[in-house]
This record gives sequence, structure tokens and C-alpha cells, in this order.
Amino acid sequence: MITSWRRKSVEQSIADTDEPGTRLRKDLTWWDLTVFGVSVVVGAGIFTVTASTAANLTGPAISVSFLLAAVTCGLAALCYAEFASTVPVAGSAYTFSYATFGEFVAWIIGWDLILEFAIGAAVVAKGWSSYLGTVFGFSGGIAAIGPLNFDWGALLIVGVVAVLLVMGTKLSSRFSLVITAIKVSVVLLVVIVGAFYIKVANYDPFIPPTETGTAAGSGLDQSVFSLLTGAAGSHYGVYGLLAGASIVFFAFIGFDVVATTAEETKNPQRDVAKGILASLAIVTVLYVAVAVVLAGMASYTDLKEAGAGHPNLATAFELNGVGWAAKVISIGALAGLTTVVMVLMLGLSRVLFAMSRDGLLPRQLARTGEHGTPVRITVLVAVLIAIAASVFPVGKLEEMVNVGTLFAFVLVSAGVIVLRRTRPDLKRGFRVPWVPLLPIASIVACLWLMLNLTGLTWVRFAVWMALGVVVYLWYGRRHSQLGKREGERSAVGE
Repeated sequence: MITSWRRKSVEQSIADTDEPGTRLRKDLTWWDLTVFGVSVVVGAGIFTVTASTAANLTGPAISVSFLLAAVTCGLAALCYAEFASTVPVAGSAYTFSYATFGEFVAWIIGWDLILEFAIGAAVVAKGWSSYLGTVFGFSGGIAAIGPLNFDWGALLIVGVVAVLLVMGTKLSSRFSLVITAIKVSVVLLVVIVGAFYIKVANYDPFIPPTETGTAAGSGLDQSVFSLLTGAAGSHYGVYGLLAGASIVFFAFIGFDVVATTAEETKNPQRDVAKGILASLAIVTVLYVAVAVVLAGMASYTDLKEAGAGHPNLATAFELNGVGWAAKVISIGALAGLTTVVMVLMLGLSRVLFAMSRDGLLPRQLARTGEHGTPVRITVLVAVLIAIAASVFPVGKLEEMVNVGTLFAFVLVSAGVIVLRRTRPDLKRGFRVPWVPLLPIASIVACLWLMLNLTGLTWVRFAVWMALGVVVYLWYGRRHSQLGKREGERSAVGE
């Protein structure tokens, strides 16, 4: 395993971007990156996770949970911005880890990102299918084929998105801009219309008393933090507030996808940082505004009862007799989930592209087509996500997306400290202030949120990562391009 700690230099990573046949086209500006960021972040979280978390975990304090999650994302975003401006190469945290911690850790984080983007895209594709049925008045895109329930709606959205991605990231960005304008307008509608139905009494108690009993979650179904401290459960109270922050973190997932497009950006040293920070600032303002309005429109107990434990934004409007707004919200959700699927698939394809170009996965997959996009990988990603979303039940795997993302954030934040010490000479288009204090704060905040996810989520995550180690030892270590280069140098006596 010693050779697995070999590091790929920043210079080599950048040089590989000009390799014939695997070159990506540089089309994107900071505005394109901001659109990508907002389009992937404003989606499933704001339309579904907000109401269900308020009803089941936090009560009116949902806005505080959002702020805690936003602070964590903001700290990590600064670290991503420095890395992406220093190493403008596809692959995001995978590429950054290769330059700082070595090949094995890079593989682990790449394997982790595959989990994050693939499950995230599959979950959102299924959500898109259900909203399709809501908007057009039928029972979702489900059709029975033998013993399987085939979700043709999920297959439809994955197929359309794959075609757009193959045609080029610039076209994808323009499509995202149109759809993002629609869903942001819907979110603003929620805030403006909902504000007229706020009742101050619904904010009391702001932090409901802790719920005890079997319904509150126990054993591996409660947060690791409450499990370690012997708490009765993590529903409501302070523990519920903290657990809520870990859940609504799902609503912020995606801004890190911006970093995966660094190689396709015209001026990555300047524009990647601007795109990441601008998109995160926009969605934080939108999310907190929606959370405050939602908590004032309906009491958390009414939300929970009316939504049968799974309420969404539309539920709050239905409780206030505003049926037309519920329909508009469903249309906004459909538009929102469209771009979320697209950008998650984009992020996954770029991570796999970087890993394939490095030889840790078959290099044949890294070939780019006439539009400067990795066609083979995009098609493979579409097929795998379509199968997962259209055939298999996804269940509660959303939390696995959270733990995977937070794990990536920890390594990126630590990597900033390491690279500042090992390569202080590198040109950095953006520099994180107060190093190492700010990256350490990011690490602590991410670990804190990870502790507030359920024990069962940690078990599933451990199984996935163990499988990744097996795949690396079986294939990646033996086919590594970096390993081959080192072997050639040793052969000629360098």
C-alpha cells in the first residue's frame, strides 16, 4: 500500500488537461458557474426537505438549522474556492486530494463523490417523476413491468439531461439559466404570498420540547451525537435542532459541483471562486426566507398531521386554503428538480472523467467527443442513474448523500492547510483568510454535522467505502498512470 500514497503534482494535473483526445472545451464564465450552482442547489431541498424537517425535527427553529448548515457550507466553500483557483482541473475534491494526500486518499474521495452524485441524481430523478404526475394530474411516471415497478418518468428526465450534457456544457448552462429563473421566481412567490398568512402564534414554542418514546427514534435510527450522549431522541429540542441542520444540509448540496467544472472555465483562477461564493450567498438568503415564512404559515404539528409525516411547501399553502399556490409550487419543483438532475449528472461525469484519465478507472472512458465533452462517461452515467432511479427503491438514502458530501468537505478543508505548507509557491487566484484557523473551523463544523446523522447512515457509508477499497486494490492501483510514470522513471535510473 506504500505506493498508494504517491502524490500527483499540481503541475502534472494541469499538464494532463492538454492531453490530446481527453481535452475539455473552455466555454464557461463566472456567471455560467453561478447559474450551475444556483440551479443544482435550489431544488429538492427547498421544496421538500424544509417542510418535513420542520414538522418532524425542529419546529419553528428550522431557520436556525438552515443558518447552521449555511455557515458550514460557507466555510467549506472558501476552501473549495482556493483549491479550484489553484488546481483548475476536473474532478473537484478528488483532484485536490491527489495533489495533497496522495493516490489512495484521492481514490477514496472519488469513490465518495460517486456515491454523493449518483444517489443524489437518482433520488431527485424519482422526485421529478412524482411531481410530473402532480402537475399533469396522474399518479407519477410509474408503470408495472412484470414484478418490477418501472419509473418511466425518471428514465425520461435522465435521458433528456444526458443529451444536453453530451451537446456541451455551454448549452447546458443556457438551459439551466431558463429553468433556474422559473424556479427562483416560484421561491420568491412562496416568500411574498406566504408572508400574508404568517401567524405569530405559530412561532411559539420556537424550539419545541424534546419528544420521547419510540416515535422519536432510537438505536441506530437516532443521531450518533444523541446516541453517544445518551439522549432520549433527536426529535425536537436542541438535539432536534442540530439533527435538523444535518438534514437540511441536503438542500445546500451541489455548490461543490461548480468546482468540478474548473477545467472548462475560461478564467478559472478568478471565476471559479466567484461562481461558488455567489451561488451559495443567493441560495442562503432564499432558504432562510422560505424557512421563516413556512414556520409562520402553519404550526409544526399541523404540518406533520396534514402531510402524514411527509409534508412539503405546498402543504402549508393548502392548510391556509391557497390551492392555486400549491399548484404553482409543484410546477416550480418540477422545474427545479430538472436542473438538479442535470448538474449532479455533470458533476458525476467530471469526477469519473478525472479518475479515468488518471487510469484508476478504464482510460477508454475519458475520450472526449466533437463537442469537447466525455461522451462515453456521460452515457454510462445516464444508464446507471436511469436504472437506479427507474427500477430500484431509493428509500432513505438521501442521508448517505449528506455524509458523503461532508466527508469530502473535511478533506478539502484539510487539504488547504497541507498545500499551503507544502507548496507555498503556487499561484492562487483566491486565498482563504486566516489559515489554518478557518479551514480547521470548517473541519470541526463538518464533523459536527456528521455526528448528527443517524447511526444507520454511518453503517451504510462504511460498507460503501469498504467496497471502494477493494475496487482500488483490484484495479486502480495496478492501472494508475502516475504509478506507470514512476515505474518508467525508475527503469531508466532517474
